[in-house]
Amino acid sequence: MDTTKILVIVGGVMLIAAVLWFFFGKRRRAAAAITEQGIQEVNVTVKGGYSPDVLVVAEGKPVRVNFYRDETSTCSEQVIFGDFGIARHLPAFKTTAVEFTPNKSGEFIFTCGMNMLRGKLIVEPK
Repeated sequence: MDTTKILVIVGGVMLIAAVLWFFFGKRRRAAAAITEQGIQEVNVTVKGGYSPDVLVVAEGKPVRVNFYRDETSTCSEQVIFGDFGIARHLPAFKTTAVEFTPNKSGEFIFTCGMNMLRGKLIVEPK
C-alpha cells in the first residue's frame, strides 16, 4: 500500500468519525428560566444548527423560545414544532419569539423548514 492510499483511508475514517460525532454526539441542553410573568423562557441561537438544541420545559405552563437567527442560510428561515402545529419565519439577524403552552409531556422534535436542522423539546410532566 502506498502513501496516497493510506492518506485516503485515514481521511475517510476521520470524516466518518466527524459525521458520527455531529449527529450522535453530546447535545447542548438548556432548561427554561421562569420570568416574573410566569413564562418559561429560553434563548436559542440559529447558526448552522440550534444552540442549545435540547430544551427542557414543564407541561401546562406558557413557553417562550427566543430564536436569534445569526445567519442568512435559506435552510434556517423557518422553525417548525410539528407536534404543536407551529411554524414561524425567522428573519436573519433578528430575534423571533415562539410562544405556546405545551399540553402534553414527552419528547418532541423541532426542525427547520427543510428538516435538516433539528432540536428536541423535552416537556416534563406536571
